Amino acid sequence: MKKIAIPLANGQLCMHFGHCQQFALVEADAKTGTIINRQDLIPPPHEPGVLPAWLAEQKVELVIAGGMGGRARQLFESAGIEVVVGATSGTPEELVAAYLAGGLVCGQNVCDH
Repeated sequence: MKKIAIPLANGQLCMHFGHCQQFALVEADAKTGTIINRQDLIPPPHEPGVLPAWLAEQKVELVIAGGMGGRARQLFESAGIEVVVGATSGTPEELVAAYLAGGLVCGQNVCDH
């Protein structure tokens, strides 16, 4: 099982990680590419270092984001959480399925800090 976090705005990938309304936490079987469970959670208020610590408490192993600042990426990596940035818009199910199939299309990190 792999637990994947995706920042959301209006049910789609939020292009700026720190400004999301919710996080979809998706549990997936990496071997079969099957999504087992999805839970949407409201994150704590955004302040430096809060979201990486909170997602680590949720046992997240991977974050798929459109854009993320360098400091947040460092905090995730130091917590052993993989980060994929530059993902294009989509639902959590679409993004996770593409990631598990090895076909997640990523461009540039849309965050400039």
